[in-house]
Formats: sequence, C-alpha cells, structure tokens
Amino acid sequence: METQMLRYTLEKLEKLGHIKTCTKKVDAKFELGAVLRYFDNEVPIIFDNIKEHKVPLVGGLYGNRQIFYDLMDTNKENRIFKFMDAIANPKSVRKISTGPIKDNIITKNIDVKKLFPIPTSHEKDSSSFITSGMLIVKDPQTNDTHMAVRRFQVNSKTNISALVSGASPHLRNIIKKSEENNKPIECAVVLGYDAEYLIASQISSSKYGLDKHKVYSALKGEELEVVKCHSVDIEVPAYCEIVLEGEIVPNKKVVEGPFGELMGYYGEVAPNPVMEIKTIMHRNEPIFQHAFPCREEHLSNGLIREAEMYSILNSVVDVDDVNVTVGGGCRLHAIVRINKNNEGDGKSAILSSLGSSKDLKHVVVVDTDVDIYNCKDIEFALSSRVQGSDDVVIIKNALGSGLEASHVYKGLSDKIGIDATKPLDVDLFDRAIIPKYENININDYF
Repeated sequence: METQMLRYTLEKLEKLGHIKTCTKKVDAKFELGAVLRYFDNEVPIIFDNIKEHKVPLVGGLYGNRQIFYDLMDTNKENRIFKFMDAIANPKSVRKISTGPIKDNIITKNIDVKKLFPIPTSHEKDSSSFITSGMLIVKDPQTNDTHMAVRRFQVNSKTNISALVSGASPHLRNIIKKSEENNKPIECAVVLGYDAEYLIASQISSSKYGLDKHKVYSALKGEELEVVKCHSVDIEVPAYCEIVLEGEIVPNKKVVEGPFGELMGYYGEVAPNPVMEIKTIMHRNEPIFQHAFPCREEHLSNGLIREAEMYSILNSVVDVDDVNVTVGGGCRLHAIVRINKNNEGDGKSAILSSLGSSKDLKHVVVVDTDVDIYNCKDIEFALSSRVQGSDDVVIIKNALGSGLEASHVYKGLSDKIGIDATKPLDVDLFDRAIIPKYENININDYF
C-alpha cells in the first residue's frame, strides 16, 4: 500500500512542514552527520547531493517526539494507549507476490559501499556504519518475525558485522543456537520504513512473544503488505526502499567498533557476528535511510518504555504520565507524574519505576501541576519541594545499562529516586495562577 513506509512518510512530512532539503554537496564522511547534529537530530533532512553518490539520503526522521506523534496520528495524551492496544491486539499481515522493493534485484558484483552513501559519523569510528538497518530473522521455533534496529559496520563489499552484544535475549538465543548447530541464519536488513515500523521493532519479543509485523498492522490500522525475499526465506515490506539479503555466518566474528554511541561516548569494542550479503533489492530511485547516532531508535525505544512503565505504575499509584527523557538517552532517566492520593505514593512510584528496567538510573516523581516535558518546570519542583534527607532514595550497587559509561567503568550502578511531590493538603505549595488566562494564544494580542 502506498500509505506505508518511507515515501508516504516523506509526503506527510512535506505537508506538515517538518522537512528540510540540503542541496549543497556534502561528504558522507563526517560532514553529513555534522549537519544532522546541528539540529540535534530533531529535523528530518533530505540530502540529494552527496559526494561520489547518486542515491539521496534522508536522516533525522524520527528524532522528535512531536513529529513522531504527527506521523502516527496520535498525541502526547493518547500515545501510550495506542501502543498498548497494538501489543494487546496484533493484526494480520498480507502476503503479496511482488512489490516496488523488487524493482531492482542485484545478485552479482555487489559493493554495498559504492551502491549507497553509508556515512561515517565520528572521528574514531572504525568504519562507515548502517545505523537504521532493521535486522529481520525468523524465530526457528515459532516462525514469527523478529526484527530490531541494529547497527552494521561495513567490513567489505559484501560483508557487514551486526552489533548483537547488547541485543535482546531472544535474538541472542537464536544466534547462540545457530552457533551450536553450526548453521547460518537467514536474514534481511530493511531500510526505508515508517514510524509505525520503528515502534513495532521496539516491542520485546522475549516479553510479549509477538510477531512484530502483526504489531505494525495494528499500529497502522491496515495490513502490512510483505513480499518474500529473492534469495532467503524472509518476508519484508513491499514498499520499503532497500533490502540487504544474506546470512549471519555461525562462529565467525569481526571486531566491531569503536563507534560514537549513546550519551556521546564511544562504545565498547568487541567481536560481533558477520552477515554475508547475497542479494540486494531496491526500489527505482531508492532513498537511503540514516540515523545519526544516537537518537531515533532510542527515542522509539523510550516511547515503548514509557508505555511499559505506565502499565507497571498504574497498578501501584494513580499515574498520569511518564517521560523517559531524551537527555537520559531515552533509557537512563524518567520523570513520572502522579495524582498523589497518599503520602507514600511518591516513594511507591520510585520503587516501581526503578524496578521496571535495569537501565533506569534516576527517576523524579512530580505532581500533576508540573509539566514533565519542560526542564524549567521539573527544576521548579526539585528546588521547592525536595528535602534531601526525606525525599531522596539511593539504592547502591544495582544492575545498570551497558550503554552508560559510569556503569561500564564500575560494573554496577547506584539508583536514585527523588520524590518531588508536594505534601497533601498544605496550601503553602499551591502555585500562583492567573485565573482564566493560564493558557492564552499570544497571537491574539499582537
């Protein structure tokens, strides 16, 4: 369906006024990434004049919350319920015989570096990296589709290494079994997808046991149309832009990294499995999809974490909203807003939040009069409603995130929760307001 994947997304972004086009010739090595980073990876940009390449590139697609909501026809208030409904009620997928992705099928003389403008982002990066690649494999037991955004280091014309050291337990288990049996894993890497496809990829296979393509259909409100790959038994979206087909080779690894990672540090260098590319399929006049590290896949992951945290908290306190913040890498920090009904609600929310994920390091709990997406408002609550000896909870030497530098250095993480809620029934903490004019349209006055 033409309402699926990247080209429809670009049309929608154009109508909404969210997209920029860079016509200046740029180098995929460093320069292109510098342009994306200037806008903090929050502005979708098309680069149609890339040095030594004819294929255009689009980056910064899914790094902004509001753009995410606009693309998915949802909003801040409804997005959590939209995601939870898709997880609870996955829909069918429609298999078709062919689609635009099969316009071009390349099986000989493959050179992925010459075909596509694959960027190098940071000074010490070991190579150019495919950062938006959606790795698809089939669960050998259930035949369900497992898909997740992984980064791929380009090693040669047909050889790329897939970062799986921090992958889901489900994917690691599939790879472990293939290595024990010395049997390759058929796989595909998809580029050129939409916001719903990215969100669906962030659903935990080990937690929910779902076919992620079916979650996509539920999120989109229409059946995902898929076609079978040319050389492997994998189904991919018929309207995506580029598909790399091949096999993850058992018991063969290449050192991957360094790579400029989450929070602006270089990640750990380690051996990771390699994928041998057998076939490349792409649409006519394909568009290469890129995500400057590290925002887009982490923002989508954070959106799913918010839904999961909300669900956990909802059984303990009267939770109003959750923000797993961009500043904390969309996994390390959370702001929780509650309707406080009991004096212990703030502490209960802290314990439930920190227990929801080993990655979460710091959580702040606030009242409903605080805007959890506004740093000034959060700081207001911290400065005027917190006394350290009463309101700060510290849990020493817990499990932490492998993407957080101080945890990697120490091997453990201290967790901190701050109860920034006001005492019940105390007028001293009521905020001064302007009656009837708290929310005005300033354009009416000028």
